[in-house]
Amino acid sequence: MNVLLTGASGLVGSGLVEHLLSCNHELFSLQRKKNGDNGFWKLDGLHSSLERKPINAVIHLAGENIATGRWSEKKKKKILDSRVEGTRELASFCAQLDPKPDVFICASAVGYYGNRGETTVDETSSPGSNFVAEVCKAWEKACEPAGQAGIRVIHGRIGMVLSANGGTLPTMLPSFKLGIAGIVGQGTQYISWVHIDDLLAMFEFLLQHDSLSGPVNLVAPAAVTNREFTKTLGRVVRRPTVMKMPAFAARIVFGQMGEELLLSSTRVLPSVLMRNGYSHRYTNLENALNNCLS
Repeated sequence: MNVLLTGASGLVGSGLVEHLLSCNHELFSLQRKKNGDNGFWKLDGLHSSLERKPINAVIHLAGENIATGRWSEKKKKKILDSRVEGTRELASFCAQLDPKPDVFICASAVGYYGNRGETTVDETSSPGSNFVAEVCKAWEKACEPAGQAGIRVIHGRIGMVLSANGGTLPTMLPSFKLGIAGIVGQGTQYISWVHIDDLLAMFEFLLQHDSLSGPVNLVAPAAVTNREFTKTLGRVVRRPTVMKMPAFAARIVFGQMGEELLLSSTRVLPSVLMRNGYSHRYTNLENALNNCLS
């Protein structure tokens, strides 16, 4: 396939470049414009390139990082706009192509479901109502121009990505190795995670299965509590995890980001993938962490 990819420099995007090339796909990387330019994408001249090699699939990953710094109103606007405006512009561009792509896969997040406590949710569950959930709803809705043009649209709701090359895990490791890491809040909040190797294979699975569309949860079928995650990572790095961060401290230090990313509970099941025969490589957290850190 000829695949148009955004976010190629990020953790998932850089992994996808290597993975898709190994699967004999040809890639076009779409870059964002610099600040001050109109629009989000450097689309000028792309039409002529696509006339020679029409795009079969689009994988859209780009968006402002939500896990850096406190969420000021300015930061929240950047988080929302980078996803909604950028996605709408790209989806509209794809809708006008002739021939059109067969599939438009847009990243989303399990934050779509909001804070759900111990309740297990899947692709049929309703959305949450916090900031991250509202962003995810608007993000997915921004894909409508592609769907209305008859393109198969998939919303890949991604959980916490486990990789030694970036993302959350490397930022956690220093405190764990120093023995100063511990449970956040009550530790009962669920974390839905996915090993990077599984995530890359899932994108390939979505490309190849023409019957799949709509929301697809890209997670392992074994969400764990914050307490389980903390104790498991402590065992893997052979360090104690006796420290605790009370919920009020997380709220003071991280503000709304702490409330929604550290204290919220999202116990997600990848029902669509399992129902359609995807075989997870990593369903056990300790095995996944050992693989990442070996």
